[in-house]
Amino acid sequence: MDGPFEIVVVGSANLDLVVDVDVIPLVGETVMGGDLRRIPGGKGANQAVAAARLGRRVALIGRVGDDEGGAILRSALAADGVEIGELRTVDGVPSGVALIAVGRDGDNAIVVSPGANARLSGPAVVEAAALCAGASVTLLQLEVPVEAVTEAALASTGTVILNPAPAPHDPLPVDLVAAVDIMVPNQTELAALTNHEGPVDAATAAELARRLPCEAVVVTLGAEGALVVEGENAVHVPAPRVDPVDTTAAGDSFCGALADALVGGATVVEAARWAVRVGAVTTLRAGAQPSLPTRDEVDRLIPS
Repeated sequence: MDGPFEIVVVGSANLDLVVDVDVIPLVGETVMGGDLRRIPGGKGANQAVAAARLGRRVALIGRVGDDEGGAILRSALAADGVEIGELRTVDGVPSGVALIAVGRDGDNAIVVSPGANARLSGPAVVEAAALCAGASVTLLQLEVPVEAVTEAALASTGTVILNPAPAPHDPLPVDLVAAVDIMVPNQTELAALTNHEGPVDAATAAELARRLPCEAVVVTLGAEGALVVEGENAVHVPAPRVDPVDTTAAGDSFCGALADALVGGATVVEAARWAVRVGAVTTLRAGAQPSLPTRDEVDRLIPS
């Protein structure tokens, strides 16, 4: 597939090791689970596949290890039509792995071992900057080093979307925040970005979102949908009601769908309305990438 690409994702690719459990264990608790499943995942790869299944031309910039996991990840991405020329293999390093426990209610607990993802450097992204410069949307997360994310944002000439996940422990670089057009945090991530302590309800989320120097902030609210904050305007976008099987990758599919709609010329609110539908359909199947829907599946399962 030749460029330019509509969406370029700079981010992680992980092999998810998934176990179903009756309840997610507390600290110090051991629980018995079902059979282990190995499923392609990682926030970057998930968001790339989500957008590709919705029909967009997508490239992924990232790193995998020279192991079986890396081969599985590259093969899965290629099968979905994602350009992987800049998903380079790092010798002598394991691929990223996510350890995921999925409860009966569909909620999950995740521990990530970055592996090769941590080797994606700022200079490496600079070498691939032409991809970002030619894209309508550059889609970023924080499962790779922040210097790589920053270089990607600075190289972009289109819309820059940052999903600040996992929640940052340190302040984000000023250059990165200044280059972001749309921030897409969940409530926990929004609290971390604004040094807020205590619960974050919809009213609090709007107040906190206005502290971020971005054109728009889209706060994901799980089953309650999303809150789109643009200046003084805050619009709640409710999510369709579904009975979730597994919420893994629902946030990633939301981000991929948001980018997809923006490429198509939607406003941020219109894009969020599409993204909550895509995210809801994602929860109806188990696993990360296996759960990501096509456009036809979204229209069939949750008509507009």
